Amino acid sequence: MEEVSKETPLAPPPLLERRVRQRQRTASVLRSKLKQGVTCSMPRVRSTLTGFFPVVRWLPKYKLREYVWGDVMSGLIVGIILVPQAIAYCLLAGVEPIYGLYTSFYANIIYFLMGTSRHVSVGIFSLMSLMVGQVVDREVFLAGFDLNEESTKPSPDVFNGTIGFNLTGGNVHTVELMGMQCGKECYAITIAAAVTFLAGIYQILMAIFRLGFVSVYLSGPMLDGFATGASFTILTVQAKYLLGLKIPRHQGYGTVPVTWINIFTNIHKTNLCDLITSAICISILVAGKEIQDRYKDRLKIPLPTELVVVAGATLASHFGDLNGRYGSSVSGHIPTGFIPPQVPAFSLMPRVALDAIPLAVISFAFTVSLSEMFAKKNGYTVRPNQEMLAIGLCNIIPSFFHSFTTSAALAKTMVKDSTGCQTQVSSLISAVVVLLVLLVFAPFFYSLQKCVLACIIIVSLRGALRKFKDVPAKWRDSRNDAIVWLVTMSATALISVELGLLVGVVFSMSCIIFKTQNPKVSLLGRVNDTDLYEDLEEYKNLTPPPRVQVFRFQAPLYYANKDSFLKSLYKAVGVEPFLELTKRRKAEKKAKEMSLKQAKANGEKNNGDVTVGLVQRELEFHTIVLDCSAIPFIDSAGMATFKMLVKEYKEIGVSVLLASCSTTVIDILQKGQFFGKNDIDMSSLLFYTVHAAILYANSAAVSKPEDSVV
Repeated sequence: MEEVSKETPLAPPPLLERRVRQRQRTASVLRSKLKQGVTCSMPRVRSTLTGFFPVVRWLPKYKLREYVWGDVMSGLIVGIILVPQAIAYCLLAGVEPIYGLYTSFYANIIYFLMGTSRHVSVGIFSLMSLMVGQVVDREVFLAGFDLNEESTKPSPDVFNGTIGFNLTGGNVHTVELMGMQCGKECYAITIAAAVTFLAGIYQILMAIFRLGFVSVYLSGPMLDGFATGASFTILTVQAKYLLGLKIPRHQGYGTVPVTWINIFTNIHKTNLCDLITSAICISILVAGKEIQDRYKDRLKIPLPTELVVVAGATLASHFGDLNGRYGSSVSGHIPTGFIPPQVPAFSLMPRVALDAIPLAVISFAFTVSLSEMFAKKNGYTVRPNQEMLAIGLCNIIPSFFHSFTTSAALAKTMVKDSTGCQTQVSSLISAVVVLLVLLVFAPFFYSLQKCVLACIIIVSLRGALRKFKDVPAKWRDSRNDAIVWLVTMSATALISVELGLLVGVVFSMSCIIFKTQNPKVSLLGRVNDTDLYEDLEEYKNLTPPPRVQVFRFQAPLYYANKDSFLKSLYKAVGVEPFLELTKRRKAEKKAKEMSLKQAKANGEKNNGDVTVGLVQRELEFHTIVLDCSAIPFIDSAGMATFKMLVKEYKEIGVSVLLASCSTTVIDILQKGQFFGKNDIDMSSLLFYTVHAAILYANSAAVSKPEDSVV
C-alpha cells in the first residue's frame, strides 16, 4: 500500500489571552449598595443636601464684581419679556392671566435653588401651555361648562381684589369640588394644577428610578417635527383671537383642520377692531424681531418689543374704550397679591393621569437637552438626574399655588446667554420683576386685548415654523431623518399633540428597526498586497481572494433579522447549502440509476459506485469568511444561525470561519458552546483578522488528504 504524504496546515495564529474578570455575586453587590445607601454620617448628609440644593455649593463662591452686572441685566431683560408672555400663554392653557404670572414666579425661584444649569430659563412655555390647555378644555367641556362663555369681569377700578373660588348666585353653572361650588375659571385652574402635580410626580419617580434614559428615544428630528407640528397647532388655536371670533376650541382629534373650517365658516363675524389691532401688532413685532436678528451683533441687549406692544396696546384700548365701543375681547381684571395655597384635587387625577405622561416626558426632555447644550457651549457640566428632580419640583410645588406645567424655554434661555448671564441669580432677578407686576402693575393690564396676546404668541413661533425651510437640507443630509420629521410634524398637526408624540417615537424607532432588518451587506476584496479587505462594490482595484468568499453584515444579528442575514449570504455567495445538497442527491440518484442500467446492459455489477463519484460538482470556493467587525452583538437566535451555517456548509464541503469578532460576540458564542466543549475548536473557527482567516483557509484546503489508490 502506497502512502500519500500529508501536509500539515498552517498553525492558526495564537489566540489573545483574555483577562479573567471576577464578578461579584449579585447578593453581595446588593448588600453593599444597601449598606452604602443606609449609612448616615455628617459628610454624607452634607453631600446629599448640597447635591439636592446645588445653590448651596455655588452661591458662597459667587464672584460679585465679575458676575453681578451680567446676571442683573439678563434677569431684568428676561423678566420684561416674561411678563407679557406669561399673560399671553394663559390663552393657550385655558386659564386666567394671573396664573401664568404665578407659574413664572414660582418656577424661577425653585430652579434657582435646585437647578444645575447656569443659563436655562425655566418657566411658562408655549408647548406645555398648549398641552395643558387641551386637557383643561376637554375636562371643562365634560363638566358641562360652555366653552363660549365669557366670564363676568369685575370693574377695572377693583385693583386689590382676590379671586374667589365659590361662585353662586344667578344662573352661573358650577360644580362641586372638594366641598365647594366651583365655577368655570376655578375648575379650569384646578384641572391644570392636578395634571401639573401628576407630571411632577412622574418626573420625580423617573429621577428616583434613574429613568432619564427615556429621553434618548426622543430623537432630534422627531423633537423638531413635534415642536413644529405643535407650533402650527398653536397658530391655529390663536388665529380666532386675531379675527375676534368666539369659537370654542375643538375637542378631540383633528384640531387644526376642524378649527380652520370653523374659522372660514364664521369669517363674516370678524371683529374689525381686533383685525386691525392684530395687523398693527404683528407688523411691529415682526419688524422688531427682524431688526434684532439683523443687528444682533451691534445691539447689546434685545429690543423689548413685546413690552412696548403690550404697553401701547393697553393704553390705546383703555383710552379708546375698544371693549365697550367695538366689543373687542380684553384680558379683564388681574388681581394683585397671592391666592392662598390649595391642595390639588386628587379626585380629578384619575381623569388626567394619562395626559400627564407626555407632559412629564416632554418637559424633562426639553429641560435636559437645553441644559446640556448650553453647558457644553459655556464649558461646564450639568447633572441630568438633578435636572429631572428640579423640573419635577418646579411642577409639584407650584401646583399647590394655582400654577401649571413648566419647562425650559429655548428663546428665553438664548436671551439669557446672549445678555451676559453667569449664574441662576438672573432667574431670581426675573422672579423679582414678575413679583413686582403681581404686587403692583397687574391690574393695569385690564384693557389689554386678547388679540394682542395672540400676536405675541404667534410671532414667538417664527423659529419653529421656519423649520419648514430646512426640509430640503434635511432630505439631502438624511432621508430617514427628513421622513421622521415630516411624519411627526404631520401627525402632531393633523391628529393631536399627544398622538403626534407617540407616532413620532414609534415611527423613529421603527426606522431604526427597519435599518437593522435590511442592513448593507457586501463581499470583500483585498487591497493590492496588503492585509486590508474592503467592499468590492464601493472601491476600485480590489482583488477577490481565490476560492474564498469574504462576507460582511453591517448590523447586529438577532431574532428579527436572522432570515435577512441568511438570504443576503446565500445571494452573495451564490450557493444555498440545502439546495446544493438537494441537487447533489438528485444527481447522485440519477447517476446511480443510469449506472445500474448500463451495468445491466453490459452485464457488469460494480460500475455504479465509480460513476456516482464522478458526478460530484466542484464549487468555486471552499471557504466562507464572515467578517463580524460590523456586528456589535448577537442573541441566541444569531448564535443558532452561525451554528446552522457551519453545519450545513460543511455537508457540501465548505468551511465557515469567523473573523474580527468583538469580545461581546465571542462571549455569547462561548456561552452557547459554538466552539465545542471547552472551546476546543476555537482556534480553527475564530480569527482576529480577515487576512489570518483566509491564510488558514487556503492552507487547510491544500493540506486536505486525498483518497489514495492501492
